[in-house]
Amino acid sequence: MVSDLGNLFEGFEVGAAEERIDALLMRPGLRVERIVSTGQASAPDHWYDQPQTEWVVLLSGSAILRFEDEAEPRTLRPGDWITIAPHRRHRVEATDVRTPSVWLAVHVGE
Repeated sequence: MVSDLGNLFEGFEVGAAEERIDALLMRPGLRVERIVSTGQASAPDHWYDQPQTEWVVLLSGSAILRFEDEAEPRTLRPGDWITIAPHRRHRVEATDVRTPSVWLAVHVGE
């Protein structure tokens, strides 16, 4: 359910077994999500290959993001953001197990 008021750091379970994704704003061609990762990672053989541009910022925790076209993964810390072009294959190698990794993801052009 999309609400018009909330807090990005509340309303989730610390140490949850599953990653949580909440839609915060949805408009034609635009989707804003809060993603909370508590140690989750992409399956070993899974690559995201999205048809839209994604802009993502890590607000808390840490994460390791890998792009198929790069030799080395990228370590993200709070405040780090990145724009992911359409169909640029990527995956989450790891997220912090002690501190929830709270992401804000903006999908444009759906």
